[in-house]
Amino acid sequence: MFDSFTKMFPRRVLVLGVSAAFGVLASGCSTIGPNFVAPKTLDTPRYRHVEASAAAAPVVQDSARLPATWWTVFNDATLNELEQRALRDNPGAKAAAQRLLQAQAQLGVLRAGQAPNVSVNAGLSNSRTSAETSQALALGGRSIEGNNFSVGAALSYELDLWGRVRRVVEAADAQALAAQDDRDGVLLMLSGQVAQSYWQLRGLDAEQAILRDALAARREAQQLVEARFDAGLTNELDVSRARVERANAEADMHDVQRQRNLVEHALAVLVGVSPSTPLLPAVARPVLPLPPTIPVGLPASLLSQRPDLAASVANLRAANAQVGVAEGMFYPSLTLTSNFGYASQSLRDLAGGSARQFSVGPLALSLPVFDGGRNKANLALYKARYDEALANHENRLLTALREVEDALSDAQQRQQQGDVQAQAQQASARALMVAQARYERGISTYLDVTDAQRSALGADRAAAQLRTQRLLASVAVARALGGGWSQAAPLATVR
Repeated sequence: MFDSFTKMFPRRVLVLGVSAAFGVLASGCSTIGPNFVAPKTLDTPRYRHVEASAAAAPVVQDSARLPATWWTVFNDATLNELEQRALRDNPGAKAAAQRLLQAQAQLGVLRAGQAPNVSVNAGLSNSRTSAETSQALALGGRSIEGNNFSVGAALSYELDLWGRVRRVVEAADAQALAAQDDRDGVLLMLSGQVAQSYWQLRGLDAEQAILRDALAARREAQQLVEARFDAGLTNELDVSRARVERANAEADMHDVQRQRNLVEHALAVLVGVSPSTPLLPAVARPVLPLPPTIPVGLPASLLSQRPDLAASVANLRAANAQVGVAEGMFYPSLTLTSNFGYASQSLRDLAGGSARQFSVGPLALSLPVFDGGRNKANLALYKARYDEALANHENRLLTALREVEDALSDAQQRQQQGDVQAQAQQASARALMVAQARYERGISTYLDVTDAQRSALGADRAAAQLRTQRLLASVAVARALGGGWSQAAPLATVR
């Protein structure tokens, strides 16, 4: 029989396999598969669109970070309250938390594979054998019947000599950490959306205040023109122009209110309440603050500031561990099983020494010899998945850098645009004052007044919109930099 076996598998292969197994046993436990190497970070020295003064100043990494509750830099109590409500009550945040709990539970399931599996069992049975079988006929045609009581314990344990189970746990640990980072990413996105919606709402309130003042001025101007028309001092065309400007201002009021309703509905959903319930009353005279200073730091710090990039690294670690698991399929597995307990026909004799029964083994060794290339293809599959995860991570890193540069560029250009717009606002206000004075003296027609009114109103609304856009740009910068996020401690440490 041994000769036929050696014909199927050469003696040299068997000797090498046995020698390798005993060599590993002698050298102690090891871990198969490649150890994880963190991907390279960005080599960009600084951000392109950061201010020159900030770029020239030395950067201290600990100081170049936002606080954990990053929205507090706006120093707005209403925004702080909305953020807290959203993080507590938003259904998407709750779902992300449940996904994290699922990943932690899955990690616990797989970590249990590193420990022996011990079970306790007890049984009661009544049986009778046939008197017509060959065994019964050999005993004189007798059947065997009676009760059987048993109690015992069983142990099963896979000796993880090559570290396959450790790689499985390492992959699960990385996936749980990725789920934790994904949860933090959802919270970061949610807080950014709340801040954006809030400042959009306050910006629309500022536009409404401008339009209310303009509408009041248009009504006064219409009454003045109509009085002049009744006195024969002007013509009907000026009256029509005054009525048109008043109606346009009123129509703009309704359009801004429509936009505000949409933003308020979206904000209500973000904080987890019904949009049918009014969330924030309109502010009669809102004051839009100047955007806060956002500490930028260096591009290389993005990995530690953005949860999506940290989750990408964790997924890359999990893919690397899966390569080790696939390599482990080429190695033999060694499993130890044992049983110990008592069995007796009588319950009162169950605890007696003569009722004791036990078994140690088998110490089962399973060595893959021929699988049609399944393990080789499986290893190639997981290596390709790792390479894909690495390419996806590099793409996410570049995308994150683009998002920061976009946000910094937007904030920089909005500031410069706002400075120029302030000049246009002053000039249009002066032009309106001059046009009204010239009309009242009869030097010019009412057409000059309406043109000046449109210019002044457009400049005032543009200035309010730019102040809103500057606040939104600051939110975008904070969100692109990861807010005040910092990665929590790993859920488990694999040794």
